[in-house]
Amino acid sequence: MKQKHLWLAGVFLVTVLGPLPALAEKTFTPPPTAPVPASELKAIYGDRTWLWSAGGGRFDTGDNRFSAYTREGGKPSVGQGHWVVDDNGKLCILAKWYASNGNARAATCFGHVRIGDTIFQRRHPFGHWYVFRHAPERKGDESAKLVSADTVASHIRQWQASTSGN
Repeated sequence: MKQKHLWLAGVFLVTVLGPLPALAEKTFTPPPTAPVPASELKAIYGDRTWLWSAGGGRFDTGDNRFSAYTREGGKPSVGQGHWVVDDNGKLCILAKWYASNGNARAATCFGHVRIGDTIFQRRHPFGHWYVFRHAPERKGDESAKLVSADTVASHIRQWQASTSGN
C-alpha cells in the first residue's frame, strides 16, 4: 500500500511540478536599466528648490551648497551643507540640521535609474522605486516639485533672526 501512495505522490509531483521549469522560462524579465549620469542629475537638480509638503531644499550649483528649511511636525528646522552626484545615478545630501532642540548631521541619498525615457527614483539604499519623471513629464511627477525659485533662503534668514537672540 505504501508503494502505491509513493507512486501516486511521484505522479502528482511530476504532473504538478514538471511544467515549472517551462513556466520559469516565460516569467517576466524587467527591461534593462541605466543609471542617470552625474551631468544629467546636475541639470535636473542644479539651481532648483525641491518643494516638500512642509518646506524645501535648495541645490545651488556654484559651490554645490545645499540649504533647506522645513516645518515638519510644526517645528522649524534648517539644514545647511552640500550635495554631490555620481555616474551611478546617486544624489547625496550631506547637511547639518539645526532645530530649537539641538542639531545633528545627516546624509540622505537617492538613487536614479532610467528605463526607456522614464526616470525612477528611490531613497538609497533600501527605498522603493517610484517614477520620478515620466517622458513626457506629467503634472504629478516628483521632478515637477523642482522649481527654479529659491523658496528657502527667506525662511532660513527668518529662522536665523529668530534664533540669534537666544
